[in-house]
Amino acid sequence: MAEHTTFRPFVSDNEDRKELSVRAILLGSIFGVIFGAVTVYVGLRAGLTVAASIPISVLSISILRAFGRASILENNIVQTTGNAGQSIASGVIFTLPALIFLGFDLESSRIFALALFGGWLGVLFMIPLRRQLIVEEHGTLTYPEGTACADVLQAGERGGSFASRVFLGLGLGGLYTLFQNENLLSLFPATPNWEPNFEPHGQQILRGAAIRADVTPEYLGVGYIIGIRVAAIMLAGGVFSWLVLMPAIVFFGKHLPGPLYPGVVPIAQMSPSELWSTYVRPMGAGAVAASGLITLLRTAPTIVNALTSGFAKMNLKRGAAASKPLRTQNDIPMSVVVGGSLVLILLMFLFLEFKPIPGAEVGWLANLSAALMVVTFGFLFVTVSARIVGIVGSSASPVSGMTIATLMAVSAIFLVKGWTAPAFGALAITIGGMVCIAASNAGDTSQDLKTGFLIGATPWKQQLAVMVGVIVSVFSIGATLNAMNKGLETFQQLPTPRAISLATLPDGVSNQGYFKRDHVSVIERRVVGSSAAATHEELANGRSYIVLNSIGSATLQDGKYLYDPATGQIEVQWVQGIGSEKAAAPQGRLMATVINGILSRKLPWSLVLLGVALVIGIELLGVRSLTFAVGAYLSIGTTLAIFVGGVVRWMVDQALAKSGNGPNSDAESEISSGSLYASGLIAAGGIMGLVGVCVKLYEAATDKMVPSFPETNPLHKDWVSVMAFAALAFSLYYFARKPLDSEKILEQVEKEEI
Repeated sequence: MAEHTTFRPFVSDNEDRKELSVRAILLGSIFGVIFGAVTVYVGLRAGLTVAASIPISVLSISILRAFGRASILENNIVQTTGNAGQSIASGVIFTLPALIFLGFDLESSRIFALALFGGWLGVLFMIPLRRQLIVEEHGTLTYPEGTACADVLQAGERGGSFASRVFLGLGLGGLYTLFQNENLLSLFPATPNWEPNFEPHGQQILRGAAIRADVTPEYLGVGYIIGIRVAAIMLAGGVFSWLVLMPAIVFFGKHLPGPLYPGVVPIAQMSPSELWSTYVRPMGAGAVAASGLITLLRTAPTIVNALTSGFAKMNLKRGAAASKPLRTQNDIPMSVVVGGSLVLILLMFLFLEFKPIPGAEVGWLANLSAALMVVTFGFLFVTVSARIVGIVGSSASPVSGMTIATLMAVSAIFLVKGWTAPAFGALAITIGGMVCIAASNAGDTSQDLKTGFLIGATPWKQQLAVMVGVIVSVFSIGATLNAMNKGLETFQQLPTPRAISLATLPDGVSNQGYFKRDHVSVIERRVVGSSAAATHEELANGRSYIVLNSIGSATLQDGKYLYDPATGQIEVQWVQGIGSEKAAAPQGRLMATVINGILSRKLPWSLVLLGVALVIGIELLGVRSLTFAVGAYLSIGTTLAIFVGGVVRWMVDQALAKSGNGPNSDAESEISSGSLYASGLIAAGGIMGLVGVCVKLYEAATDKMVPSFPETNPLHKDWVSVMAFAALAFSLYYFARKPLDSEKILEQVEKEEI
């Protein structure tokens, strides 16, 4: 293809406009921190991430315009810097939560180092690929998000402004969340819930089922952006788990006198949430793992073709006379790429050597091999990711499949060497995590570079901006992960304490020393007849308890427990925030399942294989199983709320198609008023949700309660939650049908490109 020889960017080579300014870097860094944190929050809860480049571009145009004239190149630097936060966060939440599921703590220093190394690898390896993928194949690889972002920037340069819809979504969504979030004012229930239990002739029909919805603005916005098709498939998975499988478990198991592995209490005493965490979650993990492998096999030809094509076309013309490149062709020098890669290998080696995973201390040669393995797999999948996103877009890139392939290869090597202890699983996720972050960042970086190519940006300035964005955003990403894990944690009293001997702990159970807090609030659930009630009691002598960690035990469900030496019993289950119903982290669970399946081979295989069989059946129906599997793993509270957003999107599409006023004549585009309003809702829900987590942490640290509405207030009713969420959904429908004047400018930009 020769289109690149005649292509002329929006800003020509000989124009000198403000670009890499201090204010652009500062504003982009702020957006990187915000959207990195929001991506962690929404991704852990919903299992999905949403591209941030367009909302950042929209906000940048208005904010910089308020401080004086801003060039299109300056706005591009803002979105390039800020988008790094979202891309790094995506790679982090897909992998590093697996450390929790493997029984390890999330160390801030480890998260920072892995995110930084992986992020920089993604940028450095993308530099030599830019000319081939972005320039030489301009007419072949479209990079849909990058092209759409360029359209927004050009429309903004011509006077268009889209920010009013984003700010409106931020304002209304933030106000709504202030009253809805259970950690803030909590005026009405955050999760309206109905647990059907019909008893004609004493049969207890649908006992164990639950219909609930986390009525948050971020789920509404995510559902709107992904559309009705994907949202419906996700809800189908939730319906199967919560309205079919869980009632079946209760129907067949309610007469058992004792616990059924991997449970710790009898099924008859379990609430729907406990049924989900005990039996549905392992099955869902098996389903997600199987569908991930199927996706990897399905995309293997594409990955191989992308790799071979990329290497075949990387012919550096060394014989050509050296000359100063044009401004729009000036990349960071290859000497910096090679030198930077060597420095990163050294830093990774030093990190693994001097801060090893506890219990996985290996020799310097093994650590050096691990660092080289990260670089090898990293370059391989950066090349693949950068090409694939040019065809299908970032949201459809099989980054998780590439990570699974890395983990399988690394785990197989560990298995051959006999490194099968849980600590080596954490080492495997360390290697796979850096590769995943590199591939994720490379995909989004290639989209940003495509935007820059179309508008006439300077490549080396964009590449430097991404590196700055990586450094800044990793701080907020690590802090958000730890804050959510601690802020959303719960302590639950076991209905029946488990007697256990510290001298002869069961296989898979380890002693992690005394609990380090004086007191915590413990939830005690009591079943009275067919209903359940929860009470909160204070555990005053917390430091006298011992923490036991169960991983792959045949007698005790995975997780952490508080053991009372005075009674010789396990009395309290310590449920981590990440992995709970409020932050399920499906991709992290998938990675932990793959590692455990290879290294320890200690999984609740009956449940895991049920998930595998379910996925095979879904594939035979002709439905892509990964979306269904994620829906089956997540709480129905998540998938039902997302589905409502998908329904609103469908209604808007139908209305716009009938009126003929929609973008592209009959459907919403990702830069329309509805999508921008939805982006504002997502940002509002994420930001206010994090504020709520911080409130929870403040209360735990100071023993002071932040004022909120009591549950006895007259509006704390499920029907109020449903009506409030319906009103928010109507606002999305209403504003999505009202096009902005700037959309006319955008349509003109698109026509000129054609």
